Parts: sequence; C-alpha cells; structure tokens
Amino acid sequence: MPSVRLALALAVAAQGAFACGGDDHSHARRAYPSTKLRPPTRPLEWGDFNVMHTTDTHGWLLGHQKESWPEPNYSGDLGDFASFVAHMKKIAEEKDVDLLLVDSGDLHDGTGISDGFPAGGVDAHDSNEFLKQIPYDIMAIGNHELYIYENTLDMYNNFAPDLNGRYLSSNVNITVFGENNETINVPVGERFAKFTTRKGRRVTSFGVLFDFTGNDDNTTVQTVADMVKEDWFVDAIQEEPDVFLLVGHMPVREDNWPLVFDAIRTVHPTTPILIFGGHTHIRDCVQLDGRSMALESGRYMETLGWMSANLNDRHKKNITFSRRYLDPNRVTYQFHTLTSNHTFDTEEGANITQGLLDLAEQYDLDYLYGTAPMDYTIDRVPYPSNNSLLSLFVSEATPLVLSANNTANSTRPALFLTNSGSQRFDLYKGPFTKNDQLTASPFVDAWLYMPEVEYGVAKQVLDIINADGSNNRRRSMDDQAWERASFGLGRDTSVDKRYRAWLRDMEARAHAEQDRDMRRDADHHHHHHHHDELSIGYVTYDSCPGVGDDTEHEPLESYTLPDFIQSNVTVNGTAFDGIADETLVDFVFVDFIDDQIVETLNSIVGEEQFSVNDLTSYSPVLTNELLGFYAQMAWN
Repeated sequence: MPSVRLALALAVAAQGAFACGGDDHSHARRAYPSTKLRPPTRPLEWGDFNVMHTTDTHGWLLGHQKESWPEPNYSGDLGDFASFVAHMKKIAEEKDVDLLLVDSGDLHDGTGISDGFPAGGVDAHDSNEFLKQIPYDIMAIGNHELYIYENTLDMYNNFAPDLNGRYLSSNVNITVFGENNETINVPVGERFAKFTTRKGRRVTSFGVLFDFTGNDDNTTVQTVADMVKEDWFVDAIQEEPDVFLLVGHMPVREDNWPLVFDAIRTVHPTTPILIFGGHTHIRDCVQLDGRSMALESGRYMETLGWMSANLNDRHKKNITFSRRYLDPNRVTYQFHTLTSNHTFDTEEGANITQGLLDLAEQYDLDYLYGTAPMDYTIDRVPYPSNNSLLSLFVSEATPLVLSANNTANSTRPALFLTNSGSQRFDLYKGPFTKNDQLTASPFVDAWLYMPEVEYGVAKQVLDIINADGSNNRRRSMDDQAWERASFGLGRDTSVDKRYRAWLRDMEARAHAEQDRDMRRDADHHHHHHHHDELSIGYVTYDSCPGVGDDTEHEPLESYTLPDFIQSNVTVNGTAFDGIADETLVDFVFVDFIDDQIVETLNSIVGEEQFSVNDLTSYSPVLTNELLGFYAQMAWN
C-alpha cells in the first residue's frame, strides 16, 4: 500500500513540531487524514455575536480513526479542535466581535479514552482533564453524567470547580456530605451564570437537562416545568441581559425548551435568546420566534455547531442569524482559519493530542484482538445481512464464542437471543482493538439459559417480544428501575431510535431533492455528474433558513431494526438446519430480559411451566468481551 505510506510520510513531514519517536506515526495518521476530504462549500457567516457548540461528545476525543467512510469526515481529535478554537478566537479579535464556546453535556460513555480506565478508576475522569483545557464559556450536564453516582460525584468534586461557576446544572442536584457530615442536596455545578463578554455584552445562562428519570440514587433531576417556577429562576431572569444563552441536554424540538423560552419571554418579550440543545444525536435547528434560534449539533465529535447573530441591529424586528454544521476534521478547520498544515497546530493543541495518545497507551487501547475483514455496521445495511454488525454479533460471534466457553456442559442444540441495542457503534474494516471493543459493544450482560425448551415453543418467542417491543417491561419494576436496567450505562435505546429515524428522514428528503434536480435537468438538458464525487456523511434539512451543512455529502443510509435479534439453532457454534419442533434446545439470552423471556414462554405454553429460578449461567463470557474473543478466534 505505497499510497498510504506516502501519505503518512508527508503527514509526518508536515508535523514539524513533533519529534519523530517510536509512536509518532500513529499521531500523524490521526492528525492528518490520509483519505482525501472535500473542503467546506463556503466561509462561515460571522455576526457580532458568535457561538461554537459541541454536544454528546461521549469520549470521542481522539477523533474517528478508521479509513472507511464516513469516519474520515470526523477525523479531527481534541488537540486539532483546540488549535481551531485558538485560531477562531484570533479571527474574532481581528473582526472585533464576540466568540463563545459552549457544550451541552454527555461527556461519559462512548470510547476507550473515557471508559477504558483501569479497575478502581472513574469513568471519563482522566479524559475530562483534557476537556478542561478547552476554553469553554459554558458547559451543561447531560444524563450520562448521572447513571453512576461516582461519575456525578467526580463532576462535582473535580470538574465543576475548574470551570469557575460556568459548569451548569440548573435542574440537577447531588446529595453529598456537608461540613458537619450532614447530608446536603446541592447543584452539581451552578444553577445559572451571569457574565460579560469581551465586547461588554451581558449574558445570562442556564444549563437545563430534559425530564430524565434514569438517574442514580443520591442524584435528583427536577422537571423543567417545576424548575421555571422556582424562586431562584424567577429572580435570575428579572434583570435584562443583552442576551440569554440557554445551554442544555434537551432536543431543540419535541421537548421542553418552550417552557424555558416562554418563562423568559413573559418577562422579556424581545431580548435575544440563543439555545444550544443536545441528547438525540442529530443536527437540528428551530426558531421559536424571530429574535431567537435553537441549535442541536449531533454527536460523537461528528459535528461542530456554529451560530452567529447580529445583536447590534436593535431597531430591527427580527435578528439576522446564521447556523452551520461543521465536519470536525483538519481540512474543515484549516479552510475556516486560512491556515495550512504547517501553520495550523498550536503548542497547546499538539500537547493535548500527545496527552490523549499517552492516555490511550496507558489504557492499552491499541491492544489488538484481530483484523476485521470488512465493515460491519448497525443500521447502514439491512438486518440480517453479511455486513450487519447485529448479524455478526448474534449469528456468528455469540454461538462460536459461547460454545467454546460453555460452562453449561450441555450438548443440546442452542438458540441465542439478545437485544439489538447491545451494539453501540459500527465496527470497521482493519484492526479490531480494545478501543473498538469498548466503543462498539460496551454493555455488560451475562448469558443465561433455559434448558430443554421444545424448539417449537422457543422459536415463537422472538416475534412475540419484537411485537411487544420495549413496552413489555419487567412488571415488577418501577419506571426508574426499568430505565436504569435497560438504558443503564448508556443503553439509550430511545436516543438511537430517534437518531436512526432522523437519518431515514434526511435520506428520503435528499433523494426527493435529487429527483427534482434530475427532472429539472432533463427539462433543461443539463447534466450534473456532481454527486459522483461526494462521500457519504450527514445531509441535513432543518427549520432554519439557508443550507446548514458546511460540507456536501451523499446521505447515510439507515434501515429499521427489530428490538431483539436471534441466531439460528446451532450445534457447537455452527448453524444447524432442519430441526424438528419437538427437539429440546437450550434457549440462551442476556440476563436483563430474563423476566420478559420467561413470561413469553409461559404465555406460549399456556401455563406456568417455566420460572426465572430455572435459569442458570450458560457461559462466563460477558457481552462486552464477546467480540474480542471472536476476533481472536476468527480474525487472526
């Protein structure tokens, strides 16, 4: 592969600032994509008040490192981002305008750099040290800061204090010990912040979380409806600032931003309101009136949001806004800062990149299990199919690994069933490492089995529970316990579903637009072969004026997925055809759906024949280790 090696050599040469030690080639690959990236379509529109926005970064601080599309679009790491911010701040000073930087939460759960900590550590504690080096003006809490009390406590003790009153949790509290060892219930960060920008604008800011109920014990989330009635909130909005800056982990449509917006509008009918949302992992923008804009900027460092406003035109009824969704990579960053590969990196940026690479080494994230022969994606191909990660997981990996590590000592045929939400991120061709395992398949479930189920009974379960979907929750649990069990540690099934539905909607709209273009071209005898060169990536249609995407792409495909997935009957890990209905099989599934499976089996036979007490462990292998074992067995 001479072309890749040549690109690496050029990239290393371009990284003049780095000593060429043993591992620097990996840095060069990360810092400068060897894949050719399309530059943005046009410069940014600056106003006199400008904001850059990140949200739902979920540990993706080393950037997306795979060669398969669309990953190179998002290949910028946090060090590249730091350099970009520094250049943008300089441009803002030259233009003599304000430039702020905000984040809407979810710093935990997503990659090895956040989740790969050694035993005894705390999730994202080490990686958050690098986020603290980015000059954020406001950061808000997300629901992933609240699944595990130790994580929330770490944010309270070790993160919020370093943001000097700018880490906001308007409706989120933590219970801690006070001075005299009494328990006190206090905000994780601050309820609000008031500050003055470099250009002398007075800003009032809040950090609001949606009505989340899956939080851990000793944390509290107040509903947004109740929050806006609180005395502290009413007091905080009395004084009129130049602009309200609302940052929070809440989607910008079909959620509770209007409650906060209306509460402010009642007191201040025309004050500019800028809203930065998150949580559903999509690119989206809405305007609740002509003097406000609400922006949501995607997920996983795949999008950097930009908003500008002209606040100086006070006499105008409507404020002139712009918004843009940037692909975070060095081509994007250099285009907008008029820098080259030689002039782009700042010392701070280079140090952040190196620090993250050192942390990755400390966590042994490059540990290689095997080499994936092709891309396996969750929803970009139909399930079941050859390139489906869900097919790979339940039909190939699970039977092979569990039969090789089978403590059930059973020789019966087996049927394996799990939830489709068991996989969080696509698995791409090339090295499959510890980092990839943590990223693709993080959820920790044990495999149980019901011995000696007639195949004719077992084979009916899948369709029934897929028809019930997640409504068939464990009857013995309250809502909070259910959310913690099924979405715990980030099994945000509802987020994934909304994200995928959005992708399908964007794809449909993009194709409708292409059809219109083709019909128009046929009428005028024009022929565009323009789309041939586009890589796949985000294509966004939202409710704000103009085109939002910074770089043109062909839309990503997204297929609908069932809630639950199942292997064929297998014997010693290999698919087995033509099995009779009366054959007894071992019915193997993940522990967190045990009640649901047992209830369903009993409903099929029409009596209480099966009990949760009949279930035993099938294998000591947990779901989050399974792909690593598979790669060692099948991809070496």
